[in-house]
Amino acid sequence: MDNPRTVESASTEMIQTKTNDHSLLADIKSLIKVGIINSNLITTFAGFWLALHYTGTLFFDQWVTFLLTMLGTAFVIAGGCILNNWYDRDIDPIMSRTNNRPTVTGTMSLSFIKTLGISVSILGFVTLLLTTWQAALWGAFGWFVYVVLYTMWSKRRYTINTVVGSFSGAVPPLIGWAAVDPGLQLEALILFLIMFIWQTPHFLALAMKKKDEYKAAGIPMLPVVHGFEMTKRQIVVYVACLLPLPIYLASLGTVFLITAYVLSIGWLALGIAGFFMKDDYKWATWMFIFSLNYLTIMFFMMVIVTLPFPF
Repeated sequence: MDNPRTVESASTEMIQTKTNDHSLLADIKSLIKVGIINSNLITTFAGFWLALHYTGTLFFDQWVTFLLTMLGTAFVIAGGCILNNWYDRDIDPIMSRTNNRPTVTGTMSLSFIKTLGISVSILGFVTLLLTTWQAALWGAFGWFVYVVLYTMWSKRRYTINTVVGSFSGAVPPLIGWAAVDPGLQLEALILFLIMFIWQTPHFLALAMKKKDEYKAAGIPMLPVVHGFEMTKRQIVVYVACLLPLPIYLASLGTVFLITAYVLSIGWLALGIAGFFMKDDYKWATWMFIFSLNYLTIMFFMMVIVTLPFPF
């Protein structure tokens, strides 16, 4: 018969090992910001797919390039996010959504995290270089804006930090497109503009929800510096700027245009409703959720309406 103490010790060790494994996995996911990577890979894929569509290229002729593009983009974004965490280690303990990162809990050394961020970034650049140098250049541009111009320069100084960061978040569709068609086309620039404009109302809605935390951390987000009324006006202006863009993608067909305008007009109507709602935090939550659905549906529709053509 097994010794009860031995069995108990073994069970405790197994539970502890599972907990440690889970903690390590949670730390890595926190460092690389999985949600950000996933959303950006959706737009990277859309850029890649539409480049195939507009150039008349078959997907199965480019499947290796596709894998390299997605992996390279994921690595570049992950590397930038890791370095963002490393740099923000002094303010992350103040905010509830960031206070469980390993840079705060100390489960990983700061020197290791910095080295990891640089290494993963370089791996991403090299991987993208295996597609086209233009795709790698767009990746480097996005990384530089996010890590240097946003994280290290504008985030703690100016309310336009959201706009600065938007240049970085708008790059993934260009990476995907440039991997297939380095010269780009007007449609690629429209994808960039959609992403660039979309990000400001998306992140300003989040900033309203987290106003007190940003204020405590000393981050000059627009709601912190100029209040909710100014922020709501800015959000509505940016959402309105999205309205003309789908027409430049009219070649994708009527179904796409109807979907795009239903989303855009719906988001604008919800934005205007914010001037009449008493609960600003509730409105900001609705706007934030709608923005996520807007992005997901819009880019998935770009792929769905072109499904028959690349095959």
